[in-house]
Amino acid sequence: MQSVFSNYRPHTVYHAAAYKHVPLVESNPVEGLRNNVMGTFTVAEVARKSGVSHMVLVSTDKAVRPTNVMGASKRISEMILQAMAAEHHESGTCYSMVRFGNVLGSSGSVVPLFRRQIKDGGPVTVTHKEITRYFMTIPEAAQLVIQAGAMAVGGDVFLLDMGEPVKIIDLAKRMIELSGLTLKDQDSPDGDIEIAVTGLRPGEKLYEELLIADNPIPTEHPRIFKAHEYYYPMEKLTLFLDDLSCMLSDGNVEKLKPMIKSIVNGYQFNGQVNGLHIADKESPVNVL
Repeated sequence: MQSVFSNYRPHTVYHAAAYKHVPLVESNPVEGLRNNVMGTFTVAEVARKSGVSHMVLVSTDKAVRPTNVMGASKRISEMILQAMAAEHHESGTCYSMVRFGNVLGSSGSVVPLFRRQIKDGGPVTVTHKEITRYFMTIPEAAQLVIQAGAMAVGGDVFLLDMGEPVKIIDLAKRMIELSGLTLKDQDSPDGDIEIAVTGLRPGEKLYEELLIADNPIPTEHPRIFKAHEYYYPMEKLTLFLDDLSCMLSDGNVEKLKPMIKSIVNGYQFNGQVNGLHIADKESPVNVL
């Protein structure tokens, strides 16, 4: 990273690199934490040493009271930037983060998945009848992230107004209709495409949140808000990162989740500490 920054001398860094898929990171917590947490710390340190003017972390609503390793890793990443902003406020590097939900059509989005499943004749798979998510288009997300970063003064946690949450099952039904097909269910047994409810995946929430504390602060932009979020001073965070680095090197999966819980307020996990989760292929699937 030092070589890259030395060669290209960036003025602004948007740090979006992360393993972001919840089940993937839940099954591979060592690599998820190494990439998402230690990677963020490395980029933040090199940015400061290289005289970068602004570093913006692209975060996620899953960082709020996380139920999965991916969300917890992004919350720790946020705290790293908050602590560095407080510790090195005279360094010339302005650290900030932007937290938002899902981006329609991005890698891993349900839209390309549903489109592919409809093309294959179904079923369209939804993990729960009541699951909801916030959505934003790629141009909206990109523009608002840039605008929020430009407002930063250091240590800011920005929240994007994602509008109202969308029921994933309603999105699936709408996409089936827009494809010129009909839903196949108990009321319409002669329909074209079924929707299968497969069950929540490890670490998956029914509903996502954008705030830890319910205190959004308006900014000059109507769709960008700020939040006051807790963090630990750099001295304590450095000790945590040193211990985490040792555990990652040792592959000590058993202690990772309890260790995360010790520093991420609100982090909940089911006690499962296996490094690899394999879905039960025989688990029941409800077809609507």
